[in-house]
Amino acid sequence: MPYRLIYTGLGLVALAAITLGVVLATDGEEIVLPEPLESISPQPGDLVPLQTGIEIDLQVGYEATITVDGWPISDATFVQATGVYRWAPSPSSPTIQAWTPGEHTIVVTWDTYTGLPNPGSFEWTFRVG
Repeated sequence: MPYRLIYTGLGLVALAAITLGVVLATDGEEIVLPEPLESISPQPGDLVPLQTGIEIDLQVGYEATITVDGWPISDATFVQATGVYRWAPSPSSPTIQAWTPGEHTIVVTWDTYTGLPNPGSFEWTFRVG
């Protein structure tokens, strides 16, 4: 008889875990990034910790200008061979020394650095908690 209670309890815990997963899961909408933007981090709408940095991956042959909350970012690292920009607030940053809790807006504007021009931009927001 006690094993039935154990199995029932385990079944209820499994059901609660599945329900919680469905409730907390994203709605399945895929974020479509414009070319030549290959990936961004954090994703639009993400809730991230204070230690989070941003990463922008462009196709090789493009360079970007990045603004965070309207501030131009001049100290991002850029690896030309991969097209990846990385930046995080730091005490030595000339613009933003630390994230503040709340919503932040990133704007990335790009163009080619060789060949024909192909300018574009993308804007998204995320939250720091």
